[in-house]
Amino acid sequence: MEVILLENLINLGSIGDKVTVKNGYGRNYLLKLGKALRFNKENEELVLKKKTELNKKNIELKNKFIKTANLINNQTIVLKKECKDNGDLYGSIKPKEITNLIKEQINADVSPSQILLKENINKIGLFKASINFHSEVQASISIKIGKIQSK
Repeated sequence: MEVILLENLINLGSIGDKVTVKNGYGRNYLLKLGKALRFNKENEELVLKKKTELNKKNIELKNKFIKTANLINNQTIVLKKECKDNGDLYGSIKPKEITNLIKEQINADVSPSQILLKENINKIGLFKASINFHSEVQASISIKIGKIQSK
């Protein structure tokens, strides 16, 4: 499927680029979320006319994400969980739980889809995660998993 991008996307392209993507990704993600339009002459002309407006909107979005990234970058969030004697957790920590911790401890909004875990968080320790806010804005965060002290 050929689409025209309405915003800059990591590993795909920038505003106004014509790219070929798999049908499911194009239909279910790019088109559904308004990140792209199907490629045809009318849409190509429309994007060329609106390119400056789209760039302005992209810059505003980028500046908003830069503020959030500066707030979060290199922070450490702490989570205490029950675990086995060897330090393994009873379940792994998912991006949704991390977004809730960021909201509670740092007071910043992050969506679970923006969080990239380098490894599975399923034991006690210190872990790193990357947060992709925008194609040009990333942040890094540490997650410290501790053991709940039994009484």
